[in-house]
Amino acid sequence: MRKLVYAFVITGLITLGGCTLPQMVKMAKQQQLTVTPNPLEVHKDTVTFTMAANLPVKMLKKGTTYTLNTFYKYGDREAALEPIVFNANDYPNAATEQPRVSKNFSFAYNPAMRSGVLQVEGVASKGGKSKSTPRMDVAVGVITTSKLVKSVAYPVYAAHGYNNQEEIIPIVIPDFIFEQGKSVLRKSEINSEKGKKLDAFIASKNVTKTVTITGTHSPEGAERINSRLSPDRAKAIEKYYRDQMKKYDYKDQAKDIQFVLKPIIRDWTEFKTALANYNGISSEEKAEYLNIINSGGTFEEQEKRMKKLPTYKKVFKDVYPGLRTAKTEILTVKEKKTDSEISVLAKQIASGAASADALSFEELMYAGTLTPDNKEKEAIYLAATKKGTNWNAHNNLAAAYIAQAIENPSNAASLAEKAKAQLDIAARINAAPEVNANLASVSMLQGNPYAAYRYASRVSGLRGDNAAGFNGVKASAAIYTARYSEAVSAASAAANTADNLFNKGLAQVLNKDYQNALNSFAEATRLNSNHALAWYGAAVASARLGNADGVVANLTNAVKADPSLKEMALTDLEFAKWNTTEAFRNALK
Repeated sequence: MRKLVYAFVITGLITLGGCTLPQMVKMAKQQQLTVTPNPLEVHKDTVTFTMAANLPVKMLKKGTTYTLNTFYKYGDREAALEPIVFNANDYPNAATEQPRVSKNFSFAYNPAMRSGVLQVEGVASKGGKSKSTPRMDVAVGVITTSKLVKSVAYPVYAAHGYNNQEEIIPIVIPDFIFEQGKSVLRKSEINSEKGKKLDAFIASKNVTKTVTITGTHSPEGAERINSRLSPDRAKAIEKYYRDQMKKYDYKDQAKDIQFVLKPIIRDWTEFKTALANYNGISSEEKAEYLNIINSGGTFEEQEKRMKKLPTYKKVFKDVYPGLRTAKTEILTVKEKKTDSEISVLAKQIASGAASADALSFEELMYAGTLTPDNKEKEAIYLAATKKGTNWNAHNNLAAAYIAQAIENPSNAASLAEKAKAQLDIAARINAAPEVNANLASVSMLQGNPYAAYRYASRVSGLRGDNAAGFNGVKASAAIYTARYSEAVSAASAAANTADNLFNKGLAQVLNKDYQNALNSFAEATRLNSNHALAWYGAAVASARLGNADGVVANLTNAVKADPSLKEMALTDLEFAKWNTTEAFRNALK
């Protein structure tokens, strides 16, 4: 009898367990599943979403487990994702409260996944037995708007180091010495080394701006005499200079030279400087002169008091002659080759028709800026790399390869490799901002925006066109790597090109700034009315703003510029709300 009772109890438990699983599966119809975002979106190369699952009260029975298996199904393939597991032991209040779980999911995206559906399958299990629910669709995917980004590269050239502007250089002629109380330029001074230097300069007919002549006098003598000596000594040098210009047949060239005469009268500055440099008397004796100068009085009164000093005769003999001078400073234009001369010589050096020494390194680097032809730039910068170890030569050769790659997309891979080789050399010498900026462009050309962003993050301090061009590259890399705020900032400082403006608008869409995105797309299409992606981007921004007319108008222009966009638009989940309307269909005809 006892055996029959036990058998009855066991049979009852089996029956109860057998009823539990079907009941759980039936109640699973009431489960609440929320997927965010829905539709799914791809950013970088990953689809990321959150699923929140709430089970009905009393569904999760003691000793049971309920598993939500998740799949992304596309075409005849599917990707299995991590499950969500509800274990009854973890939810002791399941009889009165809803068991809740929120879980983050991600999976690597590939283009075949663009059209698909996220599905879940519930599995109730207990004691080794299980029962499954039918699969349920919980979200669709994938919005691929982030993949519209335009890859941007830009050649950043380093400074050539050559000053192609007019340069004024000073030529200082040693002082001409005059006899005491006289302003006659002596033959001995004219025939001296300084006289020969001045004569040789005048004979060379250098382009000269100004000749400044400063006449001075020593302290002794009457004021009326000293006030005449300084200007007369300056005039004596001017007369000599003008006579030499006539001798060397300057003609009208002489009119362009400005003579500035600066007579110094009753000024102790020159004397104090000479006295400080004089070693013939002690510092205490020098102080006696300075005390007289600082005590005030007229120039003549002070000089008379100096005559009473014990060292006066010595100072008069050794110091005073050096104060009877005319100082000459000439501002001349530095002689340089013309741009056309530099350009011709650079091409000859590059072809081997001229010696590398025909131009300095800086002139050769400058020559690279004088031609718009990127093949000629390549040849010139290649020649520059052979004139010593200079990072900027290797950088600029790489920039020339990048420029060619932009011009010739079909050969971009090979040219990018050449550029990379030169940049590796440049970086070993100096990892300058220009080098990292070009490495970012090379990475973009090689289809590696993640590396491009890493290099771009090392760049600072670029100026002008280089900064604007580089910011276009950085914005592009930032969109690829889902740094949308940073992309907006970089694109806002980028060169004003249709592609950069398109990327700015795209970054603004992805940053949920739809109205400004429309403005950026409009600027892009004003620059290039056939920029199909800019029209398409404007349609996406309009869709997110709920503007049906904007969707239709912009898609019409997009497919007009690029008919291949028709198919993409028909399946683009950005337009799911409108793709069955007649106006939408008409836009894609």
